Amino acid sequence: MNILNNWLLYVLLYLVLATAFTQFYKIATKTLKRTGALTVLLQMLAGLTALILCPFFEFKFPTEISFYIMLGIAIIFYAISDRINTTVRSGIEASTFSMLKQLSTTFMIFAGLIFFKEEFILTKFIGAMLIIFSNVLIFYKKGKFEFNKYILLGILANITYTIALFLDVNISDNFNLPFYVALTLIIPALLIMIFERIKPSEIKDELVGGNKKAIFITAISWGVMIISQLRAYQLGNVTVIAPLCALTVILNVIVGYLFLNEKDNLLKKIISAILIIISIILIKI
Repeated sequence: MNILNNWLLYVLLYLVLATAFTQFYKIATKTLKRTGALTVLLQMLAGLTALILCPFFEFKFPTEISFYIMLGIAIIFYAISDRINTTVRSGIEASTFSMLKQLSTTFMIFAGLIFFKEEFILTKFIGAMLIIFSNVLIFYKKGKFEFNKYILLGILANITYTIALFLDVNISDNFNLPFYVALTLIIPALLIMIFERIKPSEIKDELVGGNKKAIFITAISWGVMIISQLRAYQLGNVTVIAPLCALTVILNVIVGYLFLNEKDNLLKKIISAILIIISIILIKI
């Protein structure tokens, strides 16, 4: 078997990169001057990283205009999600963000039931409710639910990300994979620059005055992480890969504890992470 066509290799690569991405993104936000400018910088560098990998994958592009229309609309929602997530990452712990991000899976299930009239499956519903419960457990402190703007923005980011995924489903199979990933990073960056009127000098300031190590690790891991996950899904079985990818939740709790001093509510984080992994298994069986 060609190791480059082994889905397990891409899952392992994804787990390492996704953990590094979450942790170093948090570090990168600690020195930001303008949130939008940092988002654009990271997206551009991540997109360029993806482009470098284009020769290692089959060159193919769809001929039907409908693919490009759906991708274009999806990219708008990706831009909104990525931009909001930078703000969210700056305000909550990396390990907590990793759990909050799993809400997109729940939104996918509910959207499927409501808008696409998909069959109601009890295990999927239980899994979705477990994800919600695990997040409630994390944000429930001292007898009350700790609800702040970062949680609200995180929920909004997950909703926009879910919309993008629904529009974007199976489109990547029709493109050169790294080129497709580059499109979903570089074009959103350009949209954010236009709508927030971000100057190139402001982007440069983020790099010059920021944590360069964190910025480059975040950007490189971002581009390769997306490629690895999509490639794993192309080669393997979603019911196996999805629960394995969900292990990033527990990995981020461990790494956050060891390196970012994220020691608050450690037991609740571990319980929530385990519940999320169980929920993904229930959803995908």
